This record gives sequence, structure tokens and C-alpha cells, in this order.
Amino acid sequence: QVQLVESGGGLVQAGGSLRLSCAASGRTFSTYAMGWFRQPPGKEREFVAAISKSGSSTIYAGSVKGRFTISRDNAKNTVYLQMNSLKPEDTAVYYCAVTSWAIATALDDYDYWGQGTQVTVSS
Repeated sequence: QVQLVESGGGLVQAGGSLRLSCAASGRTFSTYAMGWFRQPPGKEREFVAAISKSGSSTIYAGSVKGRFTISRDNAKNTVYLQMNSLKPEDTAVYYCAVTSWAIATALDDYDYWGQGTQVTVSS
């Protein structure tokens, strides 16, 4: 069992930045890969970024590549999502999740989810 708690969401103007954090507990953090997903209003949940358990591999959705950076600190049991050059279309509830795969982009590959944190980007 894994518990995940996201934080760092909020309201920001277009072009601004936010850093999301996801604190994990309940299992050895360094033994599993992590991902960030988001669910815009009225839309399906979608993949944003993923990172391997060591942090050596990362994957990004095309819509955020070059603007968002996923990282992790295994000593702090925390994964981060640095979001720069934010756009109104980045507005969504952001979720972190755990996967037993080496790295994954599909929702169904993730086993545990946080409760989400709201990010709102104003134009």
C-alpha cells in the first residue's frame, strides 16, 4: 500500500511557474517509478510526465515537453513537477501516481493515486 499527497497547486498567470510536490509513504519510495497526470475540466485524465525509480529516465507528453520537468528526491520520498511557461490550457487537477513498471504513460499501468491538486492558469 502507498499513500500519496500532492501539494503546490494554485492560481497563476499565464507565463508563470509552479512546482508541484508529491510526498509518498507506505513503501520504499526508491523501488517504484512515478508519474504525473492531469484532468482538465470536463475532459479525461491524461498523462503528463513519468520518471523511473532511480530518476535516470523521464518521459513527457508532447504538450508539456520543454516546459515541465519531473524529478524525484528518494531521500525525501518526494517527486516534483516543475511547471514553467504555464498556459491557460494547463489548467487541471494534477495527480501523482505509482507504477510497478520501469516507467509508464498509460493510466491503467498505475496502481496508486493521490487526491490531486488544482492548478489554474489565468490568461
